[in-house]
Amino acid sequence: MGSVGVVVPCYRYGHFLEDSVGSVLADPGLDVRVLVIDDASPDDSGDRARQLAERDPRVEVVVHPENRGHIATYNEGLLEWCDADYAVLLSADDRLTPGALRRAVDYLDANPGSGMVYGHYLRFDGTGALPKARTGRPRPRTYEGRAWLERRFRHGNGCIASPEVVVRTSVQRAVGGYDPELPHTGDIEMWMRFAARADVGYLAGVDQAYYRVHGNNMSVEWLGDAGLRDLRQRWAAYSAFFAKEGGRVTDRAGAERTVRDKLAGEALWAACRSYDRGRWRTEPVDELVGFAEEIAPEVETLPEWRALLLRRRIGPERMQAVGRLVPRAYWRRAREELWWRRWRYTGV
Repeated sequence: MGSVGVVVPCYRYGHFLEDSVGSVLADPGLDVRVLVIDDASPDDSGDRARQLAERDPRVEVVVHPENRGHIATYNEGLLEWCDADYAVLLSADDRLTPGALRRAVDYLDANPGSGMVYGHYLRFDGTGALPKARTGRPRPRTYEGRAWLERRFRHGNGCIASPEVVVRTSVQRAVGGYDPELPHTGDIEMWMRFAARADVGYLAGVDQAYYRVHGNNMSVEWLGDAGLRDLRQRWAAYSAFFAKEGGRVTDRAGAERTVRDKLAGEALWAACRSYDRGRWRTEPVDELVGFAEEIAPEVETLPEWRALLLRRRIGPERMQAVGRLVPRAYWRRAREELWWRRWRYTGV
């Protein structure tokens, strides 16, 4: 059975470490080591990490004398420290479900062509009991890397939070770490680099991690402005991926066109919804439209463009009353929402 190195970056989350690290060490019989990297927290997080290391020799601690930022911290652990067969990046406020590492290791041991494996994750906010996790026997699926990439191009986003992923360390070193130019979507871009070089595994029927949702999540700040900053960061991730790995993509031009149209459509739809909700004065409608025009040369062929024109003809004041009584673009977007529901079972 392969060994596992778990990197736990921490900044002011020392009060979560007991549960986070404990979830890693709870599975007996695994060859696992944990590195907690405290990024110069101004509280007692470093001391809490050292206390864990004193109690269990499998836990190591590094405390930065000054803050280096989350991307540098991630890469330090994954690229410089981890020498195990497999690697995990687990934020200090997240947890693994019982048996998650063993299920992932069993899959990677049996599928040497896969560079990573992931499963479904459960959200929790820490205010009550943890959601009940499915921890039985998984139904492993292996996706050819290029096929998995094509799904990412069509959907224009990642389908992974992060704590539910276990990667093959040799592939991690081959693709490199997180891109410091992508503070919000570096994970999307890196997973695509994995898929460009190896197959991707998914463990259906089980829950692999708990992902904490709270006001301090780093992703929260990127969800304002009707999603404009998030859209820009996602486009930056795809642009970076094509620049690095475009030569490994079949029909790169077609793939880029697919991503451009998808993200432009999302931007236009966000602009449409600003009209529907009566927020055209407070949300960046012009900027959303400008983003769509910037990245999609044939933006006027998109159904969301026609939906936007319809709203403009009706007028913003009347659109608030009309609401969702708009044809094709609305129903297309409704179908897109079904994907998120199906993802729990398909993982792609």
